[in-house]
Formats: sequence, C-alpha cells, structure tokens
Amino acid sequence: MKRLKLLTCFAAIVAVIFSLPETSGAQAPLPKIIIGVDQVSSPEDLAVTLQILLMLTVLTLAPSILVMMTSFTRIVIVIHFLRQAMATQSVPPNQIVVGLALFLTFYIMSPTFNRIYEESWQPLQAQEITTQDALTKAGDQLKLFMLAQTREKDLALFVRIADLDKPQSAQELPLSVVIPGFIISELRIGFQIGFLLYLPFLIIDMVIASVLMSMGMLMLPPVMISLPFKLLLFVLVDGWYLMIQSVVESFVGVP
Repeated sequence: MKRLKLLTCFAAIVAVIFSLPETSGAQAPLPKIIIGVDQVSSPEDLAVTLQILLMLTVLTLAPSILVMMTSFTRIVIVIHFLRQAMATQSVPPNQIVVGLALFLTFYIMSPTFNRIYEESWQPLQAQEITTQDALTKAGDQLKLFMLAQTREKDLALFVRIADLDKPQSAQELPLSVVIPGFIISELRIGFQIGFLLYLPFLIIDMVIASVLMSMGMLMLPPVMISLPFKLLLFVLVDGWYLMIQSVVESFVGVP
C-alpha cells in the first residue's frame, strides 16, 4: 500500500512538471565546449601555448623521469630482493615498498632538486632565462647525478651503439646516452646488493632443510620452519637500519 502511494505521488509530480508552460529565459543555459585551432595575434600567444604544451608533456613523462632517472630503481630492486629472500610473500606490501622508495628517493635526490630549483626554476620565474635554458640547466643537474652513479663501460656501450664520437668529458654526452647507461648501472648494482642480501637467508634455508631431512621430515616445507629464524636474525641485526644505510651510502655524492 505504501509503495502504491509513493508511485502515485511520483506520477503526480512528473505530470505537474511536464504540464508547466514554457517561458522565455526560464531554461538554464548549458555549457558548450569548443576546441579548435586559430591563428595567433602575437608571438607572445604562441609562446604561452608552447609553454602549456611543454608543461603537459613534462607532467606526462614525470612518472618515467622519477622512476628511471633517480635512485628509485635501485631502492625498489633491493627491497624486492629482501622480501624474496625472507620469503615473506607480500610483506611488506607493495604500497609500503613504493612509499618507502619514494621517500628515500626524495631524500637522496634533494641536493639535485634544490640545485634545479635555484638554478632553473627561480630564474625562469623571474624571467631571467628562457624555458629552453631552464630545461637545459635542469637536465645538466640530473646528468651530473646520473654520471656519478654510472660506469664508464656502460656509457661507452651506448656511445658505440649510437655511433658517436668519443667526447672530451662525460658531461658532453647527450641524455639519450646517459639515461640508458644509468639505468643498466642501477640494475647491476641493485642485483649485486640483492645477491649479498640473499646469502645469509640462503644459509638458514640450507641448514633448516638439512636438519629436516636428517630427522626424516621430508613432507614438511623448510620455508615454514626457516621463516621465524629469518625474522629473528633480521630483527637481531637491526636489518632495516643496515639495509637502508647501505643503500643510501651506495649513491655517490649523497650527504
């Protein structure tokens, strides 16, 4: 009965709304969006348009820049190897791993970011340099950081692939050579640290497996027994402190 009353009231309201007379100006205007290409009236309009386009391009590439041109890659790889070596499955979860890697990246990259802000962004805001000069100076600061972490062998590989002449100094190399060289150097160092992290936990796994085999417990997974001992070892040696200290100090030029 209540539902029938509600339906009747709703039908009456709809009938009243549609029976109202239309009056001029009573309808609310709907917004109309127009996207088009028009001729610029002055060179300044073209410059502003190009700056907006450049800013959108930088924002689109910002995640790639943060991941591949900073210390983020090495930190994430090391934490991933640690999690695999301890066999803790998804502990710490991916959100914690990425968050910790981001904050450590901001700490390690803070001197570079401060120089970019002082030498590129502030002069650009004060209109002392052009946008192109600001991007060039920012790229040079990132290049200094990447070159300090990159092996000469890795740089020579991409110089040879790109068929470039041997430069007088590494600073003369373009970013198209420095960035891939930096990436493979980060992967190499991350795997080296991961190998060193694996060794103590691998020894614990081997000892536990040998004990279980000698006791005839072949059906009992050694991981179930070794996990508490791994956690105990990691806590006793203050593992997070040692790992973070080693990773941060592995970067050259970090205070």
